[in-house]
Amino acid sequence: MGKPLNHKARKRFGQNFLHDSNVIERIISSIAATETQHLVEIGPGKGALTGHLVNSAGKLDVIELDRDLIPVLEEKFSAFSNFTIYSSDALKFDFGSLLAKGSEKLRLVGNLPYNISTPLIFHLLDNVSIIEDMHFMLQKEVVERLTASPGTKAYGRLSILVQYLCHAEQLFIVPPGAFSPAPKIDSAIVQLTPRGPVNNIHQLKNAELDDLSFIAKTSFAQRRKTLRNNLKKILSPEQITQCGIDPVRRAETLSINEFVALTNQYVQSLEI
Repeated sequence: MGKPLNHKARKRFGQNFLHDSNVIERIISSIAATETQHLVEIGPGKGALTGHLVNSAGKLDVIELDRDLIPVLEEKFSAFSNFTIYSSDALKFDFGSLLAKGSEKLRLVGNLPYNISTPLIFHLLDNVSIIEDMHFMLQKEVVERLTASPGTKAYGRLSILVQYLCHAEQLFIVPPGAFSPAPKIDSAIVQLTPRGPVNNIHQLKNAELDDLSFIAKTSFAQRRKTLRNNLKKILSPEQITQCGIDPVRRAETLSINEFVALTNQYVQSLEI
């Protein structure tokens, strides 16, 4: 057991282990888990958050990719009847398999590796129907993109796709010194709450999230160019105007509802 207990952070897994007790306390307080809830921790590492979560959640599943950390986590937490560990890659994991029939939705938590954070969030967006909320530690720059408003430099495709499905809020910033090894950049905690059936976001009609992603990506292809230029191969200026949008505007000025309108127009044009 000596080798795993002395486990060193691995660069290929993007590991930075959280050790600051004040930061841990703030995260646990933000999550505020209860004994009726089913929590899933992605990348528990050495269990800095796990020890708190297992004591407060009704059920805690953890997903860890680094096999050398599995014995560490089993030694610490296998005595808890509400604890289950999965040795798996979260990018390929079937989160639906964790949900018992008729049970409450999942609450996701994690100090996510920087190198997979964006693709992992896209994977989780495919599962929003079974997720209550998500609390993630991410690179501060990524959190700024997730929560960005129109008209800001950070606003782009990631902002639009995430905010179409979720309410995104940055909770607080975490300095490099809270980790071992210390990263060279600040981190931040983000809360993502899937939107219910009643919200202020217009719905896609006969369109998929992939269509919205395509329109957003094409609209931002060259940030300084207008919609007329970036979308000229797929939507005419007249079609853009029909959405109530001036074709000479830039993508960064559009609201999520306006991107939804463009997407619906695009899909409708394909059906004609």
